[in-house]
Amino acid sequence: MPATPNQTTVSSVIEELRSKKQDLEFLVTHQGLTACTGKYYSPEELKIVRTYHFAEKTNPSYSSILYLIETNDGLKGYSLDAYGAYKNSKDEKFETFITKVCVQSEQQTEE
Repeated sequence: MPATPNQTTVSSVIEELRSKKQDLEFLVTHQGLTACTGKYYSPEELKIVRTYHFAEKTNPSYSSILYLIETNDGLKGYSLDAYGAYKNSKDEKFETFITKVCVQSEQQTEE
């Protein structure tokens, strides 16, 4: 999914994903990654298809990363993570999990 000029915000990227039916939100729990469908995935059952980095120009301490994720059974969705001043210790579980997932493609930076 190539970036276009109108994809400058998290919400515009999520809207683009919604139009492609790739807008399931994945969450990390103690059981694994889930899209709240009752199924949980381990890092080995996932791949990161694309990574978007969003840097806030007016407040550099707030930035985020959106991961476009595909499961081994074909679900596509995203997971959003903050970094910078708004990152907190509960994100360590997410960070530990996401670093174990295979990355398939290049990163895309949005500003």
